[in-house]
Amino acid sequence: MNVLQRDRLHVREVYARVYLKISLLPLFVGDITQKGYEKKRAKLSAPPPSNASSSSSSSRQRRTRRPHRSSGTRDERYRSDIHTEAVQAALAKHKEEKMALPMPTKRRSTYVQSPIETCTPPGSHMLLHAPIHSSSSSDDEGGLGGSGVQQQSPDSWMNSSIHGSSTSSSSASSTMSHGESRAPQCVFAHSSGSPPHMPGPTPALGVPVSSRVSTKIQQLLNTLKRPKRPPLSEFFMDDQEEIVEVPRPDPNTPRPEGRQIIPVKGEPLGVVSNWPPALQAALARWGATQGKSPALTALDITGKPLYTLTYGKLWSRSVKLAYTLLNKLGTKNEQVLKPGDRVALVYPNSDPGMFWVAFYGCLLAEVIPVPIEVPLSRKDAGSSQVGFLLGSCGVSLALTSEICLKGLPKTPTGEILQFKGWPRLKWVITDSKYLTKPSKDWQPHIPTANTDTAYIEYKACKEGTVMGVAVSKVAMLTHCQSLTQACNYCEGETLVNVLDFKKDMGLWHGVLTSIMNRIHTISVPYAVMKACPLSWVQRVHINKGTRVALVKCRDLHWAMMAHKEQRDISLASLRMLIVADGAYGLKPEVICPCATSPEAMTVAIRRPGVPGAPLPARAVLSMTGLSHGVIRVNTEDKNSALTVQDVGHVMPGALMCIVKPDGPPMLCKTDEIGEIVVNSRAGGTMYYGLSGVTKNTFEVIPVNASGVPIGEIPFVRSGLLGFVGPGSLIFVVGKIEGLLMVSGRRHNADDLVATALAVEPVKTVYRGRIAVFSVTVFYDERIVIVAEQKPDASEEDSFQWMSRVLQAIDSIHQVGLYCLALVLANTLPKTPLGGIHISETKQLFLEGSLHPCNILMCPHTCVTNMPKPRQKQPGELGPASIMVGNLVAGKRIAQAAGRDLGMIEDQDLVRKHQFLTEALQWRAQTDPDHVLYVLLNAKGVAVCTATCVQLHKRAEKIAAALMERSGINTGENVVLLYPPGIDLIAAFYGCLYAGCIPVTVRPPHPQNLSATLPTVRMIIDVSKAACILTTQLLMKILRSKEAATSVNIKTWPIIIDTDDLPRKRPPSIYKPPSADMIAYLDFSVSTTGMLTGVKISHSAMSALCRSIKLQCELYSSRQIAICLDPYCGLGFVLWCLASVYSGHQSILIPPTELESSLALWLSTLSQYRIRDTFCSYSVMELCTKGLGGQTEMLKARGVNVSCVRSCVVVAEERPRLALTQSFSKLFKDLGLSSRAVSTAFGSRVNLAICLQGTTGPDPSTVYVDMKSLRHDRVRLVERGAPQSLSLMESGTILPGVRVVIVNPETRGPLGDSHLGEIWVNSPHTATGYYTIYGEESLQADHFNTKLSFGDPHTFWARTGYLGFVKRTELTDSSGERHDALFVVGSLDETLELRGLRYHPIDIETSVSRAHRSIGESAVFTWTNLLVVVSELCGSEQDALDLVPLVTNVVLEEHHLIVGVVVIVDPGVIPINSRGEKQRMHLRDSFLADQLDPIYVAYNM
Repeated sequence: MNVLQRDRLHVREVYARVYLKISLLPLFVGDITQKGYEKKRAKLSAPPPSNASSSSSSSRQRRTRRPHRSSGTRDERYRSDIHTEAVQAALAKHKEEKMALPMPTKRRSTYVQSPIETCTPPGSHMLLHAPIHSSSSSDDEGGLGGSGVQQQSPDSWMNSSIHGSSTSSSSASSTMSHGESRAPQCVFAHSSGSPPHMPGPTPALGVPVSSRVSTKIQQLLNTLKRPKRPPLSEFFMDDQEEIVEVPRPDPNTPRPEGRQIIPVKGEPLGVVSNWPPALQAALARWGATQGKSPALTALDITGKPLYTLTYGKLWSRSVKLAYTLLNKLGTKNEQVLKPGDRVALVYPNSDPGMFWVAFYGCLLAEVIPVPIEVPLSRKDAGSSQVGFLLGSCGVSLALTSEICLKGLPKTPTGEILQFKGWPRLKWVITDSKYLTKPSKDWQPHIPTANTDTAYIEYKACKEGTVMGVAVSKVAMLTHCQSLTQACNYCEGETLVNVLDFKKDMGLWHGVLTSIMNRIHTISVPYAVMKACPLSWVQRVHINKGTRVALVKCRDLHWAMMAHKEQRDISLASLRMLIVADGAYGLKPEVICPCATSPEAMTVAIRRPGVPGAPLPARAVLSMTGLSHGVIRVNTEDKNSALTVQDVGHVMPGALMCIVKPDGPPMLCKTDEIGEIVVNSRAGGTMYYGLSGVTKNTFEVIPVNASGVPIGEIPFVRSGLLGFVGPGSLIFVVGKIEGLLMVSGRRHNADDLVATALAVEPVKTVYRGRIAVFSVTVFYDERIVIVAEQKPDASEEDSFQWMSRVLQAIDSIHQVGLYCLALVLANTLPKTPLGGIHISETKQLFLEGSLHPCNILMCPHTCVTNMPKPRQKQPGELGPASIMVGNLVAGKRIAQAAGRDLGMIEDQDLVRKHQFLTEALQWRAQTDPDHVLYVLLNAKGVAVCTATCVQLHKRAEKIAAALMERSGINTGENVVLLYPPGIDLIAAFYGCLYAGCIPVTVRPPHPQNLSATLPTVRMIIDVSKAACILTTQLLMKILRSKEAATSVNIKTWPIIIDTDDLPRKRPPSIYKPPSADMIAYLDFSVSTTGMLTGVKISHSAMSALCRSIKLQCELYSSRQIAICLDPYCGLGFVLWCLASVYSGHQSILIPPTELESSLALWLSTLSQYRIRDTFCSYSVMELCTKGLGGQTEMLKARGVNVSCVRSCVVVAEERPRLALTQSFSKLFKDLGLSSRAVSTAFGSRVNLAICLQGTTGPDPSTVYVDMKSLRHDRVRLVERGAPQSLSLMESGTILPGVRVVIVNPETRGPLGDSHLGEIWVNSPHTATGYYTIYGEESLQADHFNTKLSFGDPHTFWARTGYLGFVKRTELTDSSGERHDALFVVGSLDETLELRGLRYHPIDIETSVSRAHRSIGESAVFTWTNLLVVVSELCGSEQDALDLVPLVTNVVLEEHHLIVGVVVIVDPGVIPINSRGEKQRMHLRDSFLADQLDPIYVAYNM
């Protein structure tokens, strides 16, 4: 098809003597006289200096090693004339500079392409502690060492893996200390097999480096410290909206300065007396008069002639087919095809004869042929788009050959497969034996060529859509006439055609124009070219009469590579080589490049020259100018120069002009690049069946600078970008489809491919297969390069090639790459002729199905439109000013309170409720047989119950055992180590009876002692416990050999087994002298990984129980179900305390039982008709994921939860709205009310602040603007607003609780439009932290702190959570408007990036949506780098797909560049018993290199 004349990478020297260096100086430096022009031409056409030949031969040898690029859409490119020397010069700049970046490596199991020695990355190994084999040869690096193994030195690892053998060998540490050495900043990967320790970098950032991963990050930070290019300019950002940076116009940007272009006219189309009135008439004439003259010779797979079709046979077979199509397809009375119907032609590239007969048979029958490629499978790349073409053309019949039909994919019943997106087709075989000979009186109707459609040629668009360009009969004939005149075709010539005969130039020259001129066409199929690249040259050599050859530059290149030394082949007979770059023995005047497009057909072609005529022209252009759409002359020694050859003059009878590619079709200036538009009778007429898009392409009327149309005649857009040079020569620099608009500059995909190919791809890239496209990320186009990697390419070669491509493109094109990916050989989707299907490749990249084996991301270099970082104002406003400002603005001070606890008048009740031990004794006396607790097992059977008196007596037994033991005194701490159950409750009250302080601790997991036992030991040590109460089984575990490997088992405190204690009563039951004394210690690991214990007094315990009793309306006749861990927080209070205080019955469901019986909790709610239930997010998630698809089965089993009026999720975090909504929707069929699910909120300082309860309005949901939230502002928006976040109220504030929203820095109260820290005041606030270090300052700060302004007397406790208060339209029980508290996130976990406040959960939610294979995600920061850890729940080949998607989504939704992406196995992200992520634990594991990741990518 298009001969794309811009690539001189491999053959430039061949024509060093034949092309003129005619610069375009006259276009921009005033005009030039004819005399001056001739003088300059004579000077430039002189032979080059003698030393050029020697240098050119060596560089030619270097270049001809470049692997060929497969054909298909990629070969229709206008080949870039990037100088290989330019690329080498650009790389030489970087050669001395060292990159302080680790080489990408990965877990070996992810990809195994070749034997282990060849694919093992340098320095990586399978086992964490495997020794590393040291070798001087880079090829042997990474082998698992045998005998005599020694540790490889860090310097050698750095140098060999990063720089390869060719680069300078200065040490890695010196690299890091020199800020001026510049390296591309990109995403690199790191394997789970850790490299050896690298040398410590310069301690500029003051961060101690003690691990492998952190060393790498330290290097990357050093890279980031260097100045970026291009520089980030300042830009405006108002208070409300973040505005993407709009780069200020650069005053040095080149602008067009020439005059407005005037349309260029081709020579008049001559009138020849014997030209036929229609193309079919030409075939009829030659069939009758020259029947034995050869029309077509087809070659077999070996390149030898297979058959020759004469004009007589072609005519008779076409007539037979036309007769059969019109008369013999249906029954006698039914005509299946009528003139004007569309018919698909499905013929392989190897069978031109059958195609010719089918094509001309359709023309004679006056049906419209639609040639398409043979479908190979249901999953062909672009298959559904071909279906769109067939549908838009209304095709219902397909013609094919018998052999082709047999090869089509079939269903098991033998029918042709229904291809994806295709309409139902009837298949017709056109082999001669199936055709009917017409009666003697039947003749095909051959009208004079008119505007009816003759055939439809398919055209694939940039986004993958396939459309049909309709060509009228008169356009087809006129095009043949103008090609005949331009190419000077003569009757009886021989033409060798290597191009696809179904479309484009292969069809126009080799099938249509050849018939008009009785030319003998020799068709060389693609398969022959693959097997023997020299076959077309041999055909020209053997057929001495061959005058014209129709090839692509790739065919020339293949032939040169196949037989570089073969000099005995002569191409001297050729007078015209259409679309080629040069060949042995060719005279320069025979090379005829041309410019074509499906819409405009042939736009321009270089006419075959005559000896002595002016030689062809070429222009050396500035790459920078081109990117701004302006023509500027460059000198060839500059790196960023582009040499383009002319494609000759406009076609005969055509009018051409250049218009701006975007917006209205305004005429360009003479020194401006624009789209070529053509007015000619020989062009396409429309996109068949698509009238909307037709108008914008086929009916364009150019306008002048004032917007006035230049005439009334319509032009056709060609999709080609170019300009008109001196002498009206046409230059093409690219296609609209290959245009990448990045930050307002144009870059050509083919230029980038050529640059990448010039970076010695021999070791790395498989057959030169490279795809370039752009993706829209964060308001701009970002360039992505995907290449196929050779099967034997090493990790080091691949990494080196990728990093060199980055450098070359940065230097030559001045544009940053966003992503560079290598995939396994032969895995990219292919076009029918084997090229890369760009739009399908882009689709796979965007949906995360590309499966790269190496990836490099460089968002830092190319994302230059980030919002301005927020800068804190110097002299921040004081709290009083803020408060006054709020009042002036009409904002309320953000505070809220629960209802009053009320007074208890009855002295008996005072006594009963002051201490929980007294309450239990009172219940044991007054209502001994009332059942307080029922414990269920996995089958839902009550395995243990406890009445008031049973619980009292069991507590007495334990108290007696404690009092008997010497060494355990009143006021000492006792650890309770029990599984969830009634034993734990009895032990708790036993401790209180004995005057000891209980500490509940989760027992170690028997199957995972090494991970869980150290936490138990830590709590025992921190709490200074004098004794451990536990069961017999757990006591054995504590003293087992397995336990001894994790902790020192000899130093346990006294261990008492409470399973078989004697029935004894204590001498007395301890009564604390004051209700302010400590009742118990509550230990918990916070989400930031801190182990904190808080002291809960007797009064706080009673006040909390009273508050819960009032909120939930709990009394003796009520039942509640609890499915929570009973070791800390509100879970412990509900499990152990609330029933004893309120007298209600608690049905206890240990969450661990749900693992073996998912439906246990829901069936319990149904069986016991429970109205109030409490659970954790873990339980809710388990039910949602495990039972979501089983609601019908549960319904059949009689599970009905319509009785539930309140299902409260107990947590210390922001409500997980998506999970609660999913749960409500899934179990709606079981009767669950949509209003039932709500959340509670507590913190370390106050175990329960909010709890929905039975009274009060339903929890409200609001939508807040995330951009404002990052600025600590709360701005409510409508549902569905962009950048909005839905938040659910965290439950109604408990009775007796007051909250205020406070600025954590100034400690002043805030208005309700601000996000601030939640401070709480209530009777059940904890007394303080229990700490062995006595950090009194921390204690005072968190528990007894005062506002700096407003109410200076109240003592508040700081929850450490950010939130806000909003007054709703709802009313509470007192009739007042309800104040809702919304929790946004933990203050300790917020990420301060770019001066803004981010909440990890928001970024994690975005990441989890990025790809179907992402399970759980967690984010954290390390020295201003954002690290994203994602669990891969799919196959390991998806691992690298996640890297660009994660980077994209965080950039798009949060305006942040991810620093590191870590892909890990499921279950790696630590989650505590409440279902909260332990991000700081994860961070520590990451920095200590303990994650065993599948892949780590560094976005630098």
